[in-house]
Amino acid sequence: MKFSIKSVNPEKQRSACLVVGIFEPRRLTDAAKAMDKLAEGYISTLLRNGDMEGKAGTTLMLHKVPNTLCERILLVGLGKEKELGDKEYRDSIRAAFKVLNGTGAADAAVFLNDVSVNNRDIAWKVSQTAIVAMESIYRFDQLKSKAEEKKPHLRKVTLGVLNGLQPELAAGEEALQQGLAIADGMKLAKDLGNLAPNLCTPTYLAEQARDIAKAHKLKVTVLEQKDMEKLGMGALLAVARGSRQPAKLIALEYWGGAEKEKPVVLVGKGITFDTGGISLKPAAEMDEMKYDMCGAASVLGTLTAVAKLGLPVNLIGIIPTTENMPGGNATRPGDVITSMSGQTIEILNTDAEGRLILCDALTYAERYQPEAIVDIATLTGACVIALGHVASGLLSNDDGLAAELLGAAERAADPAWRLPLWDEYQEQLKSNFADMANIGGRAAGTITAACFLSRFTKKYRWAHLDIAGTAWKSGKEKGATGRPIPLLTQFIIGRALKTSPADLKRND
Repeated sequence: MKFSIKSVNPEKQRSACLVVGIFEPRRLTDAAKAMDKLAEGYISTLLRNGDMEGKAGTTLMLHKVPNTLCERILLVGLGKEKELGDKEYRDSIRAAFKVLNGTGAADAAVFLNDVSVNNRDIAWKVSQTAIVAMESIYRFDQLKSKAEEKKPHLRKVTLGVLNGLQPELAAGEEALQQGLAIADGMKLAKDLGNLAPNLCTPTYLAEQARDIAKAHKLKVTVLEQKDMEKLGMGALLAVARGSRQPAKLIALEYWGGAEKEKPVVLVGKGITFDTGGISLKPAAEMDEMKYDMCGAASVLGTLTAVAKLGLPVNLIGIIPTTENMPGGNATRPGDVITSMSGQTIEILNTDAEGRLILCDALTYAERYQPEAIVDIATLTGACVIALGHVASGLLSNDDGLAAELLGAAERAADPAWRLPLWDEYQEQLKSNFADMANIGGRAAGTITAACFLSRFTKKYRWAHLDIAGTAWKSGKEKGATGRPIPLLTQFIIGRALKTSPADLKRND
């Protein structure tokens, strides 16, 4: 699907389908008014007759509207004008593209970017339109023997702007490219998350990282077991002991900023399947544990988006990846292991494995002398209980970094919520036999998991995103969501905007 943005009057636009908005109750947007005037009141007459109220997310397709140059006009409900916020706007865009994809229209002109969304500029609306539109055509059917028949679908989308000035159009064009890059990163992450765990192994993730590095001229390093043994990564290797699949530690380096600029490091949890190990999970819904590598997928997706945009930043992605399986050689509850940092850990529950692979990756990241580190992990079921499937959990040892991430989350419409990281919670990790235990009990499980990680991040600014509730959906719509790639990419875009273009070293 190809996108473009241009300043054009809707009544002069030739298109297989032209999309305009309707506010509740039966109020036409400026673009809809222009089309109604051209059609000599045809649209307003339909609304008065009760064909549509304008409720958010509702649609009405009109064919052969008098005097118009388009084959169809799609009316999209936007709800009450004063209440049009992020959710209502995105829902309306989603509804529009659901209908468009079900028609034979090969192209469409969408005039929904001029409506006023609370505290949002045209760049935000354009970016969100691109992301939602690309999400609407996402399918994962490559593992089916017979793919479902594909109906004719959109090949070209024009985002129309009424009376657009050059600065506004330029901002819209930049936002469009950002939205499409984010959508590409999300597609990659969703494909990896949805892939069966017998196919998406640690070795496969390493191969994908090499392919991304080749496509975007990045540096890639893949550590094998013997390399990790030399570095003393006892925590990561302890998780891998029960699996026949070899563990990997993947590092991707994007150097788009100044040579002396310290990089931001993203660390993604890459458990390609999590049985719980000896502390075996219940059988129900265990198939969804293939999504325990969505943190790793989000790192690969974000690096892809950043590389496509050519942002003037230095960015490192680190992915510790393994399976967590039971077996004769698997780590047991009661074992004491030594992490790369030298700190010892008593294993009380082998199903709290994500923090073990992350802690060694966080120590490994020190070699890059990072400006900041953000780790991303489907870490705790407790986060789902606390925040549901709406917001990712955010914990940090630095208020400025936390504020930066929350700002990016708000801008990207990819919500996060900060939880406390107080010293009082560290008490729950006390062990009689090691420096710390790997769990702190049922109470405040998301916080104590972050407290565990914080013990390995004292040398730099660090934040932790718990995406257990946001990385995938269960039930009828089961599948990876691609979150929090919008948040992470917006975070990096924000940093790029603060960077001087002088003396930059590009990846070419």
